[in-house]
Amino acid sequence: MLTKPTVLVFAGLDPSGGAGLAADICAINAMGAHALPVLTVMTAQDNNRVHRVQAVAPEWLRLQAQVVIEAIPVAAVKIGIIGSLANALVLVDLIAALRARQPDLPVVLDPVLGSGRGDALAQDDPVQIIQPLLRWASVILPNRPEAARLAAGLQGIESQARFLLQAGCGAVLLKGGHADEQTDEQTDEQSKPQANTAQVLNHWFAPNEHQSWEWPRLPGEFHGSGCTLASALAAALALQLPQPALCAQHFTQAALAGAYAVADGQLMPARVAPWQQEDV
Repeated sequence: MLTKPTVLVFAGLDPSGGAGLAADICAINAMGAHALPVLTVMTAQDNNRVHRVQAVAPEWLRLQAQVVIEAIPVAAVKIGIIGSLANALVLVDLIAALRARQPDLPVVLDPVLGSGRGDALAQDDPVQIIQPLLRWASVILPNRPEAARLAAGLQGIESQARFLLQAGCGAVLLKGGHADEQTDEQTDEQSKPQANTAQVLNHWFAPNEHQSWEWPRLPGEFHGSGCTLASALAAALALQLPQPALCAQHFTQAALAGAYAVADGQLMPARVAPWQQEDV
């Protein structure tokens, strides 16, 4: 009988279908794994703006996950929007229990501090929500503004990554998707280069390791691109693929290249199986 590794996903519900659980399920399934979606936050949003958020009660978050964990083996965990500090503490308990049984269980943390438009996505301070989870993250995937906020305002991507690694994260994948983030692409030892807005530069930091990748910047704005990358990475880790970070970036770049419109504004990434993606 065919079996697939599973990814336990903690994320919010986006009624537009572009981000959150909808994006996670599509990306993980397209990569060849199976998503186990656990709802953390209900939102009222479209493909452009978040109008309201409501975190689920901590006891409901715990129950959703426990029922699944007791019945189904988990090969990786992906964490997106959490919604409240109380929910973050529930996630710490759940992951600690999973790690007690599976010490090497990959945990991918997408530290969503707000929507791409700056809309709030949590009831409490989003930085305080993320902090208890840092020591449990195998990989954290902040964009430049998120990295600066999580690293107490430190400047320079190496300093920010070092701060997150010292906080307990196993690795940091610093995303360079926003055009206004390109002025901080330099490492601490380099002088500030001329911003290259035609390219997206992502950096990978782990203890004694630093590598980077450049991707062509695609036209348009995309809804759920960060969710896509984090979920693809969690799936690649669950599948034990070689070079999982690179696989996830290839998948995401192809999803953005094939993005489509459902209304005016942000485009929806086409999260389809890699063999259906011309650019992979």
